[in-house]
Amino acid sequence: MLDRNNLHAYQRTAVEHIKEHPESALFLDMGLGKTVSTLTAIVDLINFFEVSKVLIVAPKRVAEMTWGDEVENWQHLNGLRVSVIKGTAKQREAAARADADIYTVSRDNLVWLLQMWGGSKVPYDMIVLDELSSFKNHQSKRFKAAKIIRRSCNRVVGLTGTPAPNGLIDLWAQMYLVDGGVRLGKTITDYRANYFRPGAQNGGIIYEYKPLPTTENVLSEKIADITLSMKALDFLDMPELTYINNYVELSPKVKKQYDKFEEDQVLQLMQEEEITALSAAALSNKLLQFAGGAIYDADRQVHGVHNEKLETLVEMIEAANGSPVLVAYNFQHEKDRILDALKDYGAEALEGVDSVRRWNNGEIPVLVTHPASAGHGLNMQKGGNRIIWFGVTWSLELYQQFNARLWRQGQRSGVFVHHIVARGTIDEKVIAALSGKAATQDGLMSAVKDLIKKYSV
Repeated sequence: MLDRNNLHAYQRTAVEHIKEHPESALFLDMGLGKTVSTLTAIVDLINFFEVSKVLIVAPKRVAEMTWGDEVENWQHLNGLRVSVIKGTAKQREAAARADADIYTVSRDNLVWLLQMWGGSKVPYDMIVLDELSSFKNHQSKRFKAAKIIRRSCNRVVGLTGTPAPNGLIDLWAQMYLVDGGVRLGKTITDYRANYFRPGAQNGGIIYEYKPLPTTENVLSEKIADITLSMKALDFLDMPELTYINNYVELSPKVKKQYDKFEEDQVLQLMQEEEITALSAAALSNKLLQFAGGAIYDADRQVHGVHNEKLETLVEMIEAANGSPVLVAYNFQHEKDRILDALKDYGAEALEGVDSVRRWNNGEIPVLVTHPASAGHGLNMQKGGNRIIWFGVTWSLELYQQFNARLWRQGQRSGVFVHHIVARGTIDEKVIAALSGKAATQDGLMSAVKDLIKKYSV
C-alpha cells in the first residue's frame, strides 16, 4: 500500500499550498494527483484541529468512487471516514447526517443538500470543489448553491486542470467561489467591464466578449497568490500521445444528401433575426448527427441515413485484435447503433462505477460511453490505451478530460486517440478547432459563419 513517502515532490507542494492558503485554487494538469494531494492536506488539517467536516463536490461517478478509492489506496489516509451522499432522498439524508470526516456529493445533488440543511447554513467547515470549471456559469443553480455553502466554510479549495476551457470569461465565477470576489471583482458585470470588450452581438445583445491584450497577464497576477498551477509534462514522464484521424469517404449518394441537408439547414438558420451561440449549436448538432449516420426528427424519432462511420468503427475494433478500446459517442442514438454494431465484440455501455472497475480489470473489451459520463476524475488507464471518437465534440475541455482518462500517470503504454472523421462534413471543422486549441465557442461560431458565407451567394 502507498504511504506519504510515495508522494511526489510536486504533490507535497500542492499539499502545503492548500494548508497555507485557506482559500486556494489548484490548476493541476490531468494526472498530477489532485485527489491524493487534497486528501493529504485534509488529514493534516483535521489532525491540527483546523477543520472537522469537509464537503467534497465532484462529478457523480468521481464523488461516488474516486475519492473513496484514493482513501483506501494510501495508508496515511486510511483513518479518514468518508460518507458518500447518494441514492434515494432518504439514503442521501442519512449519509449527509452520518458521523464522518469527509462527505462527497455529486454536483447534481448540491442544491438538494443545501435545501436539506435549511437553505443557508451548513455544518461543513471546508469545501472542495472538484472540477471547478464546471461552476463557470454564474447563473447556474449549482453556482448559486455553492456560493451560499462556502459562506459557512473557513476553507475553500478549487481543483481543475482547465480553468478557462472556453476563454478567460469563464474564470470569474470559478474564482468567486474560491475567494468571494476579492481578486476579480464582486460582479460579472464589473469583471467584463474591466478586462473585456464586447465581441459578437446581434440586435444590441452581446453574446461574446473578447479579452483585452493585457487581460491574461493581469488576471494571472491577480490570482497568483492563492493559485498553484502545474502542467503534467513538466513533472511526469508521460507516455507518448498520438492523434490519428481515420477518414471516412461518404458514398456519392450520401455526400449529395449531406450537402443538400447542410444547405437547407443553413438557409433556415439565415432566416432568423439573430444567430446566437445556441442556434449555431443546434445547426452544428444536426450536421454532426448526419455525419454520424442518423438524425433525430422534430419528434425525436431516429432516422438512419448511412452506415459508413459504423463500418469503419467495426473495422477498427477488428484491427485492435482484442486490445481494449474506449469508444466515445455524441448522441444517444449513436450509442444504440454502436452497441448493436459491436455486439459480437463484447461491447458494453458505461453504466456506473462497476463498469470502470471491470474495465480496469480487463473484463470489458469495448467500453462505449459519452465523454461527459467519464470526462472528469475517473482513473481508467489500467484498462487500455486506445480511444476512438465516433462522434466528436466542440468542447475542448470535455475532449481533453476524456482523453486524460487513459493518458495519465500510471499508463504503461503509449496512448492512441482516433477520430472517425466523415470527409467533407462538419466533422473536419470540429477536428480543426480541437487541434488548434481554439476556444470552443469561437470554433463553433467561426464554422457557422463559414457555412453562412458559403450559401450567401
